[in-house]
Amino acid sequence: MNAIIQTQALTKVYGSNGTAVHALRGIDFSVQKGEFVALIGPSGSGKSTLMAILGCLDLPTAGTYTLDGHQVQGLAGGELARIRNEKVGFVFQSYNLLPKASIARNVELPMLYAGVGRRERRERAMALLEKVGIADKADKLPATLSGGQKQRVAVARALANAPALLLADEPTGALDSKTGAEVLQLFHELHQQGNTIVLVTHDPSIAAQAERRVEIRDGLIATSEGAA
Repeated sequence: MNAIIQTQALTKVYGSNGTAVHALRGIDFSVQKGEFVALIGPSGSGKSTLMAILGCLDLPTAGTYTLDGHQVQGLAGGELARIRNEKVGFVFQSYNLLPKASIARNVELPMLYAGVGRRERRERAMALLEKVGIADKADKLPATLSGGQKQRVAVARALANAPALLLADEPTGALDSKTGAEVLQLFHELHQQGNTIVLVTHDPSIAAQAERRVEIRDGLIATSEGAA
């Protein structure tokens, strides 16, 4: 198996001296290609900080992080953004869709940043919307969609550049239980198709959906359960 994520002694400190906050205190963590892993922990545990670093939204204070063979720590902002756009697909609780852009245009956005041509962008966007069961909404605006439909659009957008890692932050947090279950089923289908997924949650019932559960507490990995 190949490691998509590999961290060693990962630390993150905010502030300095008397005001220093140690959000991560030495995280050794790996995710293999094709795994479905849940990161679980209460508010303040460090899971959101770890997610930001794994998604190349932030850099560690110390330690190493390798993402799909690329050393991340120490990268400059532009290079970090490039790795993020190429290697990571994000699904957020709040969807983060552009309200004045059509559903198809929202899905095309990461491809636009990657320099994909207009025709190929549209073709790939339509194929992805078909994959998540919402191709008939391609020309609609986000405001016309339900929460579950918006999250399906967000999943399609996350897959736009065929990322090495799909990173989902509380993806069912804004949804009712029935719609949330439908979105989780979509993640299961993506996992079965070979996608590598890290799902961040505070909810044990959501974490139980993953094949492996990693609990973070006080900036450290407390437990790891399930297949490695």
